[in-house]
Formats: sequence, C-alpha cells, structure tokens
Amino acid sequence: MERPSPPRPSSRIAGFYQRPLAERVATVAALGDGALSPASAAWLRAGGGLDLATADRMSENVIATAGLPLSLALNLRVNQVDHLVPMAVEEPSVVAAASAAARLARRSGGFTGDADPSIMIAQIHVDGVDDAAGAPARIAAAGPELCARGDRAIPRMVARGGGCRDVACRVLDADGGAVVVELGVDVGDAMGANLVDTVAEAVAPRVAELLGGEIALRILSNLALRRRARATVALSAEALGGDALADGVVRASRFAELDVARAATHNKGIMNGIDAAAVALGQDWRALEAGAHAYAGMSGRYRPLATWRRTPDGVCGAIELPMAVGTVGGGTRTPGVRAALELCGVTGARQLAVVLAAVGLASNLAALRALAGEGIQRGHMRLHARRLAAPAAAPPAAPLAPPSPPTPAPADGGAP
Repeated sequence: MERPSPPRPSSRIAGFYQRPLAERVATVAALGDGALSPASAAWLRAGGGLDLATADRMSENVIATAGLPLSLALNLRVNQVDHLVPMAVEEPSVVAAASAAARLARRSGGFTGDADPSIMIAQIHVDGVDDAAGAPARIAAAGPELCARGDRAIPRMVARGGGCRDVACRVLDADGGAVVVELGVDVGDAMGANLVDTVAEAVAPRVAELLGGEIALRILSNLALRRRARATVALSAEALGGDALADGVVRASRFAELDVARAATHNKGIMNGIDAAAVALGQDWRALEAGAHAYAGMSGRYRPLATWRRTPDGVCGAIELPMAVGTVGGGTRTPGVRAALELCGVTGARQLAVVLAAVGLASNLAALRALAGEGIQRGHMRLHARRLAAPAAAPPAAPLAPPSPPTPAPADGGAP
C-alpha cells in the first residue's frame, strides 16, 4: 500500500522557462522541505552530473560520461498531488509539450490514475515435456511448494512484504512438449528484474523434476501485464482552445485507432515524455518501451496506448500500459536519481507508475492538440532553432589529450 504523500510545493512555477539558468537552479534548490534534501540541493547547485568513479562502478568499459540536459516538466497534478517531473532529454519540445498540456489539465483538477500491485512475472521455459497437456495440473498441485522455494531465494524481499504470490503453467506447443511456468512475484517498490530472475533460476530445477523435459530459459517477462498503470483527464473545449481543436484531438485519436502507421507515431509521442522522465528517474526505459509496444499489439493489431473521446463540454483522455518502475535499488542510489525522485515527490513505485502514465497522456495531448491546430512544426522548430544556436555560443571543448610536441624542423629549414 502506498504511503500518503507529504505536503508538496506547487508544480506551477510561472515564467520558469524565462528565468536565467542560475535563477532556475536557485529556485528549485530553495524549495526546501517536501522537495529536496540538503544533499540533493547541494548536488543541484554544483551543476549535477555523474562523477567518473560512480560511473565506473555502474557500467562496463567506462571511459567518460555522456551528459543530457536535466530539465523539469512543470504543472503536473495527479490525484490532487503536485509533481515536478525531472526529464533527461535533448529535445526541448518534449519538456515544453508535457508542461503545456499539464497546465491545461490543471484547470479541471489535473489527472487521476491508479496502478496495480507490483507483480512481475518470472518465466521458466521447458522443452520436450512428454505429457505437455498434463503439465498445468501438475504445476498447480505443486504451487505452494514452488512459491516457497522461490521465496527462499529472495528472503529480503519477503521480509519487506513481497515474494511469490502464485504459479501458473501454459502449454505453448503440445506436439513439441513446450510449456512455460510463470510465477507472479511481488517486488514492492523495486523494478524487480534481478529479483524475478533469481526466483526463476531457483525454481527451475524443481520444475524439471515435476515435468521432465529440458529447462530452456529462466527469465522475467518485460510484458508486465499484472503491473499496469492508468491515467485519465478531462478538459473543456474552452481550455483546449475551442470546439474545433477538441474535435481535432478526437479525430487524431481515431486516426491512430484505424491506422497502424499512425498508431506507431501516436505511441512514440506518448513514450517521448515517459522515457525522458524514466531516464532522469533512474528507470529501465528500455523495459518500459518493450512492455508498452508489446501491450499495444496484444490484440493482434498494433493500437494506440491512449485514446480521446468527445464529451458534452470538451474531451476525455485515457491511457493504460505496463509500468515496471521502482523507487529503491539499482540505479536509484546515485545522487542525481535521488534528487530527481525527491523533486518528483513520489512515495513508492505505484505512485511513480501513475505519474509516468500521466506524463505520457500529457505528452500525447500536447501532440494531438498541435496536430489539430497549427501543426507540429511551428512550435517544434522554434525550440529547435534555439538549440541549434547554442553550440555557436558555447566555449570550445577542451582537447581529449595534450597535443603532441611539434616535430622539429630539419636543419636545412625544408619540409620534414
């Protein structure tokens, strides 16, 4: 169960983008209780970033760090709680679009949403089972034993209230004897990949004894069907800019439902916001992408993750997608991610999942509203022009290594 949210500063900071960089940093660092710890405020004032020693512990073959701008998407209110949403992204329109749409949504109270418990799926793939048809019954009978075996492999998660919840078996190919055994594992506030892989590997030997055959893969599924997040928002036509824009948003949504080529771009726009926030917040954005697009295609036809419908006075939007995110463990321990999570103001993984779903819906609204009106390029290119101008004003980069000493000229002064 999620902890109640502590009092939060408003995510509405008027004119924030117009302030000088130093003033923006000072404004955020001074938010105080309910936003940033002293350590995170100091990290922000120092310019953020990742030191090489930490980077070397995080990855393989490290030689440097590659930076992304850390921005704030503003104005977001979800379930009556304000959230500043950190985004690590090079594209300015991603931040501007989410902030603008969230500001429109504030007029009607913001977004609402909910998320499922943090149940991940551990898969054990078995080939060559002689009696594949009877495998589900044998696994069901051994369910408590298999769950207990899995729990013994993750005692710390069990102590925190998580652990294996159930077991199921599906026949994939009766003639070939291919089955998959799936354990539902409650991973609490963690993303859970390592925990779930550990469970799969611990339980697999007993599954082989029960079913025969050959154990093949033992791995989590990134299609986190039991860990979905949802968000909705209603806006008046007046807030959107008039009935014509409201009609246009719904028409664009319908286009994505009818055409797979449009649905891919529709969903990419949703993931623009989700991925940017996920990177800043230390999440596995690659897993989120895999789950989102697999979910979009589950009906047998690739479909939009978010849809919009006309209401008597405006529009209503809704989104649902798998959302395997965490607020503990993994990359969330680095100073920058801790600061980002503090700014976001979430108390656990389920609240973070709802916030990210709302960010995706806001990003989608901004895109559809622009497409239904002046088109996507006018605002996009205005921001793009500012970005292109930046390198010309930037100081030259320091050389990677000291230059080699000049080759001495020949004694006769000729070419060497």
